Amino acid sequence: MDLDTQVKLSIYETIADGGAVPTADEVAHALRVPLADVKAAFLRLESKRLLVLEPGSPARIRMAPPFSGIKTPFAVLVGDKEFYANCVWDAFGVAAALRDDAIINASDGHTGEAIVLEVRDGKPPSHDALAHFAVPAAHWWDDIIHT
Repeated sequence: MDLDTQVKLSIYETIADGGAVPTADEVAHALRVPLADVKAAFLRLESKRLLVLEPGSPARIRMAPPFSGIKTPFAVLVGDKEFYANCVWDAFGVAAALRDDAIINASDGHTGEAIVLEVRDGKPPSHDALAHFAVPAAHWWDDIIHT
């Protein structure tokens, strides 16, 4: 298995085990490889849009889709673990990635009203909520952190 794949799997295993997105140092330690090699892998993974690195700090992950490396308005509870998603779409992706039921605590982007969504048995129950994306999908990667 190539290093980029090992790094990517280590990132997602760490997230799934504890909810926290690891740093390059933590991945290097877990894989027992030089930090410089992990940082280079991070950059290659980012160039493939598999990671989004923290601006100005390429050893820290902002996004490992569908997971967020920072707290966001999209908290996803899976069992006794809390994860953060980058958007409501990714919140459902967290449940799918972990193959488990989830409770998604979000808020209305316009009013701020709390919204609780769920995933049960691999699908969301009927709900009258509507997701709105202000930026067309074709332009998400123009500035993925803003989107």
